[in-house]
Amino acid sequence: MPSQEPPRRRVPKPARSGNGGRSRPASRPAARRPASRTSRQIRLGSPRPRLRLVSLGLTLVMLAFVVRLLQVQAVDASAYAAKAEKSRYLSHTIAAERGEITDRAGIALATSVDAYDITADPSMFTADFTNVPDAPEQAAALLAPILGVESAVVVKKLRNPDSPRYTVLARRQTPQVWNQIKDLKRVLAEKASKASRASRAAKGKAADGSTVSVLSGVLQEASSKRVYPNGDLAAGILGYVNAAGRGAGGVESMLDKQLAGEDGKVTYAQSGGRRVPTASSRETPAVPGSDIELTIDRDIQWAAQQAITEQVKESKADRGYVVVQNTRTGEVLAMANAPGFDPNDVSAANSAAMGNAALQDVYEPGSTSKVMSMAAVLEEKAATPATHVVVPNRLHRGDRLFKDDIDHPTWNLTLNGVLAKSSNIGTILATGQLGRTQPEANKVLHSYLSKFGVGRPTGLGYPGETQGILAQPQDWSTSQQYTIPFGQGLSLNAMQAASVYSTIANGGVRIEPTLIRGTQGPDGRFTAAPAPKQTRVVSEQTARTVATMLESVVGDEEGTGTKAAIPGYRVAGKTGTANRVDPKLGVYKGYTASFAGFAPADDPQITVYCAIQNPTKGSYFGGQICGPIYKKVMEFALKTLQVEPTGSKPARLPVTFKPGE
Repeated sequence: MPSQEPPRRRVPKPARSGNGGRSRPASRPAARRPASRTSRQIRLGSPRPRLRLVSLGLTLVMLAFVVRLLQVQAVDASAYAAKAEKSRYLSHTIAAERGEITDRAGIALATSVDAYDITADPSMFTADFTNVPDAPEQAAALLAPILGVESAVVVKKLRNPDSPRYTVLARRQTPQVWNQIKDLKRVLAEKASKASRASRAAKGKAADGSTVSVLSGVLQEASSKRVYPNGDLAAGILGYVNAAGRGAGGVESMLDKQLAGEDGKVTYAQSGGRRVPTASSRETPAVPGSDIELTIDRDIQWAAQQAITEQVKESKADRGYVVVQNTRTGEVLAMANAPGFDPNDVSAANSAAMGNAALQDVYEPGSTSKVMSMAAVLEEKAATPATHVVVPNRLHRGDRLFKDDIDHPTWNLTLNGVLAKSSNIGTILATGQLGRTQPEANKVLHSYLSKFGVGRPTGLGYPGETQGILAQPQDWSTSQQYTIPFGQGLSLNAMQAASVYSTIANGGVRIEPTLIRGTQGPDGRFTAAPAPKQTRVVSEQTARTVATMLESVVGDEEGTGTKAAIPGYRVAGKTGTANRVDPKLGVYKGYTASFAGFAPADDPQITVYCAIQNPTKGSYFGGQICGPIYKKVMEFALKTLQVEPTGSKPARLPVTFKPGE
């Protein structure tokens, strides 16, 4: 078996060289040097701790967001929603249309036309919004002349508004005013747009990119304006509407609640001062006011107003009034005052003429009051129209000497003659027969004066109306118990005076005057006014007798009211000339001239009363200056109402008597 030998190591042959075959000995390997410290390799730390820290921080931040989100959307959701609604939505009142006031034929005396409330969003006048530091001042300078207000007022409303998003600059402006403002806004917007394009900047741009001007925040709301188509006609009755849209006098004030209706409300989304058409809105519609129909006849009112205005000017008097009443119904057909005012322009009116003097003036009536004294004497059967009354030139009673308006010899008058010649002395003598003593006679006379309406409200319910002055009989002074019978020492208003004559004309039954015929609501349904209260004052027989006696005043040549005669009609009337108390001085100064009566005397339908205060030019006697007014107004009223002429002739009662007969 062959033996195994260890393998031989192969020895490499020496490489040949170019030096003759001699070989270079192999080079020795270089010794390894130790590495220096500066070149030692840097080992990086583990990133995991840092990642954990960052993750923790992000987790905390996200947790904070989640907590806040939960608070906003869950815990305080309703509060934030309310704030958002408040800032996004605006609420405005929708003004109700005010009802009309018409005369008895439905002719408009007061109506409402379309108008605009000029409003503004004060936030749109800030420097941040307009890039104009004095935007309110610039806007005020432009708007004030158009609105007719002071610039300072507009500036105050824009800088210090009651609400940060809403203020009213002017109410009830005409469409022409709003058109002027719209044109001005358009011109300013175009200028701002050109300036913006020229500068190639965002200056003058709102958040939505639209160009703004100093008037961008001026807006409008539909409203209405009160208009009186007939100017000053019946202004004392109608009154007027103030800047707040509420009645400030007359029927406008008396029936303000019915006329005003109920305002509505609208809430809508807005952005940049403009309504968002696609957003939801809430609206409570306004309820229009009711229409009021008066008892006034426009044409008769015009005739009365023309007549009294002309006479007041001619007499250079302080003022005057005419009242026309339907004797059978108590309806007031006219109530005219002079001077008057135009309710369309209250700012130009004289404050002293803005009321209704026919209801608010109180004065001593004078001889027109004698009709009540005569009615009392006849009703108490103290005398008859034919009773003889000897009237001296002077009469001593109490601490005074009484006289008539003219000096005269002793008159031999009948009771009818006392009324026809308007004798003060004769009236004192006649009313003295009402009682066994003067205090007793005073008490009886007072009861009749009160039943005729003196010292009591008329029943109209008119704002500011006076009820007159009638003291209790036990409080009458020594002179009053003799002056009151002929109309001095007591006071009333023109409506009360007219009502006295309507009572006689209506057969002795007093019907409370009425000014309202009824109302028509928004549903078109007409509701008649309640029937007026009626009170019997004297018997029908007494009333007819007094009416016949009043015809002597106008129809007899010795009567004081001949200028009131109307051809074709029997007229009953009475003159009055009273000493007037000066309201400023509190003493008697000047006169109150008056005339009262009704027609036709045999079938009374219309009462007319006229009074003029302090005439200073020409005559001051009632028969001379008020008699013609009575005639003009009565003639017009009779024709307007188509009252037929009188068919019978008057009874001629004797005025005088011959001694010994």
